[in-house]
Amino acid sequence: MIGFIGTYECKIDDKGRLKIPSSLKEQWKEVSSESFVIKRSVFQHCLEVYPMDSWNEIMMKINSLNRFVKKNADFIRMFTAGVKIVEVDKSDRLQISKDLVQYADLKREIVITSAGDLLEIWDKEAYEEVIKTNEADFSLLAEEVMGTLNSENVS
Repeated sequence: MIGFIGTYECKIDDKGRLKIPSSLKEQWKEVSSESFVIKRSVFQHCLEVYPMDSWNEIMMKINSLNRFVKKNADFIRMFTAGVKIVEVDKSDRLQISKDLVQYADLKREIVITSAGDLLEIWDKEAYEEVIKTNEADFSLLAEEVMGTLNSENVS
């Protein structure tokens, strides 16, 4: 599987459980592992959900860092803060721990959105605000990130 597709509006209950939308659950079946890793996002106030295979690839890179270099040790500590292994239960729900619910300020209405080989979980209001504020700059960002893609691949 190359990546997840879609944006889904869901609800989270007081115990931190959210029901996985059926169309997203179908995509999860393509992932080899039943376990996922959920963690704090590096750049935004949301959560990231990685299939175990994707997480293992990232951890191979992180484990190659020299932990006797302070900035590496600091990075590893911050990157793995709050990391949890989660599984979808028999009722197709994902349990999010209280510390991660608090970190992402998840209220009742949430958004699960695809981000390549991982998913992001956002409070709905925060997600809408990030999308709205970035619309004006998105064309410039797209040009900067993707505009030279073809020219770099040409021999």
